[in-house]
Amino acid sequence: MFRRERSISLRGSAAALCNNLSVLQLPAHNLTYFGVVHGPSAQILSAAPEGVPLAQRHLHAKEGAGVSPSLITQVHWCVLPFRVLLVLTSHRGIQMYESDGSIMVYWHALDSGDASPVQAVFARGIAASGHFICVGTWSGRVLVFDIPAKGPNIVLSEELAGHQTAVTDIATEPAQGQDCVADMVTADDSGLLCVWRSRPEFTLLIRIPGFGVPCPSVQLWQGIVAASYGNGQVRLYEATTGTLHVQINAHARAICALDLAPEAGKLLSAAEDTFVHIWKLSRNPENGYIEVEHCHGECVSYTQVCGARFCDPSGNSFAVTGYDLTEILRFSSV
Repeated sequence: MFRRERSISLRGSAAALCNNLSVLQLPAHNLTYFGVVHGPSAQILSAAPEGVPLAQRHLHAKEGAGVSPSLITQVHWCVLPFRVLLVLTSHRGIQMYESDGSIMVYWHALDSGDASPVQAVFARGIAASGHFICVGTWSGRVLVFDIPAKGPNIVLSEELAGHQTAVTDIATEPAQGQDCVADMVTADDSGLLCVWRSRPEFTLLIRIPGFGVPCPSVQLWQGIVAASYGNGQVRLYEATTGTLHVQINAHARAICALDLAPEAGKLLSAAEDTFVHIWKLSRNPENGYIEVEHCHGECVSYTQVCGARFCDPSGNSFAVTGYDLTEILRFSSV
């Protein structure tokens, strides 16, 4: 069971975008950072465990060529082995900051390339893999940035071609030194999933076909790909083979966010039907099949949920954002 805790006030509501909440826990400082997107700006907040906001910062999309304001599409903290960077994506490019948002260390402008005049150009989908940060784009390509241990000498090292439609989300998991393990999955607007191995170089292992429904959010845990879809389904696949193990009719509306607590194998799904559900994933020790148990359901009444994240790796607390909701809702286990 979870109970409602003290919420954190926002200066504006969250934009109606999928995955519109990022959380970074800093146990050593007894702090949690929250990031929310609204229009051309992102709001970064730090809060103590009891929910008291300690500091707020607004980051704005860097303007590139064009006359219209650039809209931010996502904010996400990337935890690398040697540093933490805050990454913003927009219709103009990709911005990387120090973890508190105080200093921008890198800017990458998007190339519209062969885009037609009526086609939107944007970046979306952010994840860290080893010493790389991977960012999805409107064209279906995934940009791979090589991140140094310190400083601004970030280099675009590779572009991964696996998708024909816009990337929606990217998920990674440490490969723990095993060269043949799938440790990254990318999703797109057609529902196609691409499973990758990042070491010693990025290699496409398999494609898991879509079925005409977008996949807004994806997660990866112990060889299990968890994918959420616009029809309210959550599907669990074997990462190495693409075999579908479990299909859950989890929500009545499109799912907007998916998150995973790696220490407990808990999966969080949040959707436009105002519900947030928590599931427990496990493998049957006898046959290796993936099993799912429903643990909790929370209704955020009269709210178009657009972001939800666990606030700790054990899944004992989570936070929720909603369109036209000027606060971050917090829940913790009892």
